[in-house]
Amino acid sequence: MEKAETSVAGWGSGFFGIVIFSGSLPATRVAVADFSPLFLTSARAVIAALLGAALLASLRQARPQPSDVLSLVVVSAGVVIGFPLLTALALQHVTSAHSMVFIGLLPLATAIFGVLRGGERPKPMFWLFSCMGSVTVAVFALSNGGARSLTGDFLMIAAIILCGLGYAEGARLSRRLGGWQVISWALVLSAPMMLVLSLLTLPSSWESITAPAWLSLAYVSIFSMLVGFVFWYRGLALGGIAGVGQLQLLQPFFGLCLAGILLDEPIEVTMIAATGLIVIFVAFAKRFA
Repeated sequence: MEKAETSVAGWGSGFFGIVIFSGSLPATRVAVADFSPLFLTSARAVIAALLGAALLASLRQARPQPSDVLSLVVVSAGVVIGFPLLTALALQHVTSAHSMVFIGLLPLATAIFGVLRGGERPKPMFWLFSCMGSVTVAVFALSNGGARSLTGDFLMIAAIILCGLGYAEGARLSRRLGGWQVISWALVLSAPMMLVLSLLTLPSSWESITAPAWLSLAYVSIFSMLVGFVFWYRGLALGGIAGVGQLQLLQPFFGLCLAGILLDEPIEVTMIAATGLIVIFVAFAKRFA
């Protein structure tokens, strides 16, 4: 596949991944109303690990090399455990709309770790448009984010740092192992610990768990934890970690649309205007990546 075709395929795959991830925070917000953050984090990982293990076995995928284990541990710590747990804890203190401000910082975090771990060297103009996009998201979300909490904010910042590292490390490994294989092996690696944690944090009463909470658990387990990464890691590997990572600037706005539908949060004209501006920044960032 030629470089131009590879880039287009990478950005297209990354876009599908972002659309899937956009439902993660609203779904998590619904789920933590009935499940504890620890149970939600561990249960979603165990369910996704079972699916990932089934895929690996049915398609007879070779086991990772011993040298890959440390990278898989980093991926697990970042996107299987760290980000889901910290965001679940944060969403007990802040609204899903407010949490979107920090997702706007994720492209920058991913780009930085892409330089540190992936060896990428974006042009200076890339950093300019990346920062402009992040600032736009931050200004919009802070002006529309609802209730704020210092505890929730710190938890989201920590989540973003770990997620950016997990994205970059997973993308680097995906170039050799493949996107869905990386997340599947990371899930399998963390499964024993997550299974024990889920058993220790089982809900005291199953009767009180509502249907929306069950549906949200299913979404974050199947789509947020596995299917989304199939597209996302492939996109980062093909199109570049720093460049394709800028698509995450669109995630807050997709997420706000879903929050409006699922949680009755208002969708304002300013959101549409800000989305248009973000698209421009993403286009320029892609050009200079």
